Amino acid sequence: PKNWGKPLQEEISVWHAYEGPCGDTMQFFLKIKDGMIEKANFITDGCGPSVAAGCQTTLLIKGKSIDVAENLTAEDIDNALRGLPEDHKHCAELAVRTLQRAIMKYK
Repeated sequence: PKNWGKPLQEEISVWHAYEGPCGDTMQFFLKIKDGMIEKANFITDGCGPSVAAGCQTTLLIKGKSIDVAENLTAEDIDNALRGLPEDHKHCAELAVRTLQRAIMKYK
């Protein structure tokens, strides 16, 4: 997947790990400069839809302001992926919650 993996420490402004209710864990690593997300990486121990949601999230936020990224919704991710299976909609929520917590930590 695109943007998979933990970058070098000097390329990380903030990172956060979050465990969702399903037991999957996701981590985002963000490089932020002047309020803009220059780089976004992720890892997850979750299923395929969790990987897809994490990957799509990084693609949607790269080059965006942290304010825009903070307002990303699970529906935005689901739409960008052209619909996750009903029993995996929570994977988009996992990605959004992890991202929002990383941004809150940065602020």
